[in-house]
Amino acid sequence: MKIIRYQDAEYADFVQQLDRQAIPSTELYETVAGIVDAVKQRGNAAVFEFTERFDKLSLTDETLFVTEQELTEAEAQVEDSVKEAIAASKKNVHAFAKQSMRKDWSFTNTEGAEVGERFVPYDRVGVYVPGGKAPLVSTALMTAAIGQAVGVTDILAATPAGANGKVNPSLLYALKESGATQIIKVGGAQAIAAMALGTETVKPVEKIFGPGNSFVVEAKRQLVGAVSIDLLPGPSEVLIIADNSANPAFVAADLLAQAEHGGDSVVGFATTSVELLAKVEVEVERQIKSLTRAEYIRKVLDVGTFALVVENLDEAIRICNVFAPEHLSLIVEDEDKWLDQVKTAGAIYVGNFAAVAVGDFLAGPSHTLPTGGSGKSFSGIRADQFQRRTSIVRMDQASVQRSEKYVAEFARVEGLDAHGASVSIRANAK
Repeated sequence: MKIIRYQDAEYADFVQQLDRQAIPSTELYETVAGIVDAVKQRGNAAVFEFTERFDKLSLTDETLFVTEQELTEAEAQVEDSVKEAIAASKKNVHAFAKQSMRKDWSFTNTEGAEVGERFVPYDRVGVYVPGGKAPLVSTALMTAAIGQAVGVTDILAATPAGANGKVNPSLLYALKESGATQIIKVGGAQAIAAMALGTETVKPVEKIFGPGNSFVVEAKRQLVGAVSIDLLPGPSEVLIIADNSANPAFVAADLLAQAEHGGDSVVGFATTSVELLAKVEVEVERQIKSLTRAEYIRKVLDVGTFALVVENLDEAIRICNVFAPEHLSLIVEDEDKWLDQVKTAGAIYVGNFAAVAVGDFLAGPSHTLPTGGSGKSFSGIRADQFQRRTSIVRMDQASVQRSEKYVAEFARVEGLDAHGASVSIRANAK
């Protein structure tokens, strides 16, 4: 873990580097653009080619989709305790989604026109669930189950299968329980391109949700316009801000849990207390010895983890708002005061007992959140993102008449006399 104190000469430069922008490298952009174009031009053939190259899996038109038999077999393999956990999570996800859905509304404006908004679910969406080293069963719930709660009837899921052509049974079960109506055994940028553009056998979707590696995120970015997207959720990250009120064992446990994501994960810790930092270091070493993925976690601690000793909590909050972490754990005295000053964080966990892992798996809000600094512009997946929004305007002749003189002025200064005439003809109709 890289430790930097506010008195250190490198402190200012390091903090400045935390002000990130989620901009791809030229090499990444060109690689993904080539994959997207190949899928656009050659459809399934390109999807199968990239899947064999990257995932060592040979697919055909017949094996691209998960079959009903595979879903039945998967359900039989899933333990009852896992099914119970999935049901508990889905219950919370649905309840949270119902609370946060946008509702139709209307009111009468100054001129007497009835104006409002109408919200309806998308017809067909795609959700991407990463595979790789760990089957992200919870991501099925944190994406598809939200669409299910909103009322989306057609949900296409994409997740990579292993070299044997199989998808983790618990993940398949979670996807089915979360409302997935089709599942393709494809990952990477080629999966995003297939969902967005369609192929001979994959019907295109209207919007894509879900996290992924840098290739997946870049494919989503490049395909905006062909399809709508949720946000740009890349490698996972956490920032813990803590003072002497924090339990060092809890802080260490959250650092280790975040490092368990591996890869390009970012693990940050900012504290006003040198004493707390020392205790956390001791706890990290104590707890890591009992973890099954200790060697994997230690690599992230060595490469992707930093600890800052800051002069005060004002500085810590300033760093948070610049860094825009995916997850913020805020463990400080007078927590509501400091919570009010946080502007950019995908999700905030307040207090010693607010474990980020509960949010990852169970609490209700989606764990698919903005990363890499994109939290300054994006929020995490929300129920209203699964809804189309349409404005409604209803007028009678009296409201048109009261509107006419103002419209006439806009039409005059913009040189759009047909606009003005279209209102006048109604206002003056007998």
